[in-house]
Amino acid sequence: MAKAWNISEAAAMALHTMVLLAGANGEPQTARVIAERLTRSENHLSKVLQRLARAGFVSSTRGPSGGFILAQPAEDIIMLDVFEAMDGPVGEMSCTQTPAICDGQSCVFGQLATIINQQVREFLGGIRLSELELRGLGRLVRKSDDMPVPAKDGGDV
Repeated sequence: MAKAWNISEAAAMALHTMVLLAGANGEPQTARVIAERLTRSENHLSKVLQRLARAGFVSSTRGPSGGFILAQPAEDIIMLDVFEAMDGPVGEMSCTQTPAICDGQSCVFGQLATIINQQVREFLGGIRLSELELRGLGRLVRKSDDMPVPAKDGGDV
């Protein structure tokens, strides 16, 4: 079945990696550990981490206690910026066919793609990385025994 909205594997990996790093409380995470937790290729993740570093979202240190950490506070990181660092700007409607058969304005789908893109921009643009971590979404990319699970009131269980 086709997807209504397509997100690249790199962008998905980047968003999940950022949540994982936010939940690591400043402890450096190696590419190997992150890849294992995301069940993804370490080689592909390394390329994603390089792009995140170039965009200023993560920094790395070498050595036995090295790894990746957030380069700025989670409160300052907007998820749309992370997404766009991987996949480029969420754009306007254009023809889905190659070569294009319409101008995007007279599309059989009407303004659906434009509306979806606008909603994606608003949704991701309104979420800070710290909010995802506070909602406990970091559990999705952590081993269950690594860190306490947040209670509904924000405290640890």
